[in-house]
Amino acid sequence: MPEIGLAGRVVIVTGAGGALGRSYAMLLARRGASVVVNDVGTGDNGPSADVVAAEITAAGGRAVANRSSVDNPADAAAIVASALDAFGQVDAVVNNAGILRDRSFAKMTEQEVRDVLEVHVLGAFHVTMAAWPHLKEQGYGRVVNTTSPAGLYGNFGQANYAAAKMALVGLTRTLAIEGRKAGIAVNAVAPVAASPMTETILPPEALAKIDPDLVAPVVALLCSAACPTSGSILAAGGGHVARVAVTQGPGVHFGASISPETLAKRWDDVASLNGGLEFDGAAAHGDWLLSQL
Repeated sequence: MPEIGLAGRVVIVTGAGGALGRSYAMLLARRGASVVVNDVGTGDNGPSADVVAAEITAAGGRAVANRSSVDNPADAAAIVASALDAFGQVDAVVNNAGILRDRSFAKMTEQEVRDVLEVHVLGAFHVTMAAWPHLKEQGYGRVVNTTSPAGLYGNFGQANYAAAKMALVGLTRTLAIEGRKAGIAVNAVAPVAASPMTETILPPEALAKIDPDLVAPVVALLCSAACPTSGSILAAGGGHVARVAVTQGPGVHFGASISPETLAKRWDDVASLNGGLEFDGAAAHGDWLLSQL
């Protein structure tokens, strides 16, 4: 098939100063997008956003750096303003910025919970809210949120992070519904990749198999006009990609006979996912439930 390009598109990538975000920004630029490289970090060679933006422009691409934080509305608006000022439009947002504050639940502080939620959840809200009117007005847009296997499946010591990442699934599913009529596709990626977040918990031989560059093509497709889906969750790592879905088993209709005892007696049937169902929104689920009564 013909190459999927992004010429003429403007994409904001938050947390783009290294690892996954850098890989996303570099590939999007190679495919023709103008990229706003957002990051608050600083590395050995200076501000990370500046370094990645310079890499892109040195390779013949178009990019501007932005060092604003995603955790407050004013700075998030400044990120979108960077796109408008430099390139005149915004077509896609990749909400990739994130932090870790890992600790077992019994020892976790409220501040550690708030820190993670503010960057992952509120950060995605803030940047997307700032971009959303522009996407709606032009009748086209793409939003890629970042969830995680920790959010989808749970992980010891990451109650704050897992809660934040599952919140982004709800945001993704809802914005996909709200953006449908406006031509805005919204999806989420659950990446597994070598990064400062994973290098302390995975051995070198595992890290070698999960290069961030092997996740970037998923994000590039989801940012493009060729994006084939909205409201989807895609698990991606090491070149392997799979859709993840929230499914509901057919369940058991107890009617007026329901009680703790009847429920316990039929637990295996209640818990079965054989013949699992997916719903395109809460309204569709409600319609289905009423049809079973």
